Amino acid sequence: MKKFLTHRLVWPIAALIALIAVNTISRPSFLSITVQNGQLYGSLIDILRNSAPLMLVALGMTLVIATRGIDLSVGAIMAVSGAVALTIIEASPEPGNLGVVMIAIVAAVGTALLLGVWNGFLVSVLGIQPIIATLVLMLAGRGVALLITKGFITTINSDPYQFMAQGYVLGLPFAFYVSIVAVIVVGVLERRTALGMLTEAVGINPEASRLAGVRSRGIIWGAYIASGTLAGIAGILYSSNIMAADANAAGLYIELDAILAVVLGGTSLAGGKFSIAGTVVGVFTIQTLKSTITFLGVPPAVSPVFMAAAVLVVVLLQSPRFRSFFHAAGRSAARPLTRRPDAKVLS
Repeated sequence: MKKFLTHRLVWPIAALIALIAVNTISRPSFLSITVQNGQLYGSLIDILRNSAPLMLVALGMTLVIATRGIDLSVGAIMAVSGAVALTIIEASPEPGNLGVVMIAIVAAVGTALLLGVWNGFLVSVLGIQPIIATLVLMLAGRGVALLITKGFITTINSDPYQFMAQGYVLGLPFAFYVSIVAVIVVGVLERRTALGMLTEAVGINPEASRLAGVRSRGIIWGAYIASGTLAGIAGILYSSNIMAADANAAGLYIELDAILAVVLGGTSLAGGKFSIAGTVVGVFTIQTLKSTITFLGVPPAVSPVFMAAAVLVVVLLQSPRFRSFFHAAGRSAARPLTRRPDAKVLS
């Protein structure tokens, strides 16, 4: 039982179940799913669809944090990716042509990959601190997106592009399948090959892993490339959902949600051990919490405080030191009081 309670996924899953229970009690229709024209609708389906961009960004963030790094530029990369895709589609005389949409998506994701290469170069080759290296692109990326869109919010009307975020396949949102495929690919590469072990080795001690023959520079560089590429795909989903490229709003603060999802999933910010499954649970927890805040009618100005308080409770429950403190306090309170043999009784 003790081994079960100390598993890294127990408390994240418990937090997710608790949120679902709260929603179900306050809104019994939360778990209900309806079928219309062969497509599933409901609060749970909305969570699956809306969590897709965050899932992609959080997967990349997991790999970066596992190497003892951080990527603050993912939101800006999303903005650039969406701007590139929609600018190409808008300039085409046939915005609804599938070939044009595919070219736009490839160009956008390729641009995001190059931005990931840039981040990885600064960190792994030039040795710049990750928070500073990615902060450069975080600040400049939205400016680049504004240059691409010429300072305007670019809108399009393209059914194939709209399908990316709003389409359905086999009753479920297509965006959900995109995120699941990303989870499977990253999970197979990191847990079914030696790459995961090498990533953890680099995160635990980069110098020792280098001396042991591990190409730590390539591992770190690859993590930032993966993070940039996944953020680019997330930018496609985001812009497809609103059918517009908004350089100022696309991916705003999503890097903070991604870091939070990774931490909630049990991955340490100190690098080393990481959990793909934990990140998935963390993403669903955050998205469910956002849904809860919206349903409860919490004012937008207060919602960050509400979310921070809920996250603080979850993080404290996950803390081994916090749990051991309460276990020790509980044992102390349950221990019966005994009188010392040499103690004198006053009469």
